[in-house]
Amino acid sequence: NSPNSSIILCVLQVAVYMAKRDFVDHCDFVDPVDGVILIDPVQLKGRKVYVMLSCTFRYGRQDMDVMGVAFRRDLFVVTRQVYPELQDKEKLTHNKIQQKLLRKLGDNAFPFFFEFPDNLPCSVALQPGPSDVGKKCAVEFEVKAFCGEIQDDKVDKQSSVRLNIRKIQFSPESSKVVPTAETTFEFLMSEKPLHVKLSLPKEVDTTIVFIIVCCLSSVEQVTNVVLYSNDKYVKSVAKEETSDSVPSGTSLKKEYTLYPLLAHNKDRRGLALDGRLKHEDTNLASSSIVKQEVLKEVQGMLVSYKVVVRMIASGEVSLEVPFRLMNPKPEPGNISSRIRR
Repeated sequence: NSPNSSIILCVLQVAVYMAKRDFVDHCDFVDPVDGVILIDPVQLKGRKVYVMLSCTFRYGRQDMDVMGVAFRRDLFVVTRQVYPELQDKEKLTHNKIQQKLLRKLGDNAFPFFFEFPDNLPCSVALQPGPSDVGKKCAVEFEVKAFCGEIQDDKVDKQSSVRLNIRKIQFSPESSKVVPTAETTFEFLMSEKPLHVKLSLPKEVDTTIVFIIVCCLSSVEQVTNVVLYSNDKYVKSVAKEETSDSVPSGTSLKKEYTLYPLLAHNKDRRGLALDGRLKHEDTNLASSSIVKQEVLKEVQGMLVSYKVVVRMIASGEVSLEVPFRLMNPKPEPGNISSRIRR
């Protein structure tokens, strides 16, 4: 985390330095977005410099935009004036990296600092089809620095810098919940009922192991699209069919393993993925964890998972258990080494 390892983007008048592009939502709080801007006062010619943090939900592909109407909505936008500074630099400096950058870059460097509100979703993108072009359906976060006479000036690309960032979540450090479900089915032509129990070893995992009497099982991803209305759709991300049978009067206890991986679903349009940064790989979207008190305020895309078991016994019998599919929290200083789903 030295200044030399910072992310740097620049145009003629402005350069932006940031130490990272992934910002973790810890549920109780979200890592603040901070960095340093280096300006050239001569080339600015008296204009001001602003930094904007935005969260945008694009709910249609870019090629679907018609008659000047874009299928997108700004879920959150906040803009701050950085130069000329409205507050003392020391009050805006948030961490040691900013302090080091300010010392190294000199008097024409200025810090910026933003905090996320509680009601924003994490970065999620829907996987495009092989023939899709343009920007995909996604919840995206962006930091933009620009120059202008006033904050609402039309932004010239030659006078602005844009940097995509991600808001991400990792699995809780400890969860003692063991997901289980059981039920009993009565059949018209049978004296004895069918008793089924489904259990997972833990609530949060990247590989699903379960014990069940079954013939067909799958892991399903449920994506809630929340904007003007609440739409929900379900996609299977792992599936296994078995020929196991349970003769009358007997029982079966067996362990099955499913692997919900993006590698097995590369060409499936509409699958929810973790937000993707340019030139980086991604994985199946993490389960969304939202504080209950702000759940009704959250828009964008919320993702959940469940194991579904279906059996054929004088008709179809099914049972399901929800669980969380998430990456474990990495070791400090190693946030980039993420398990791929």
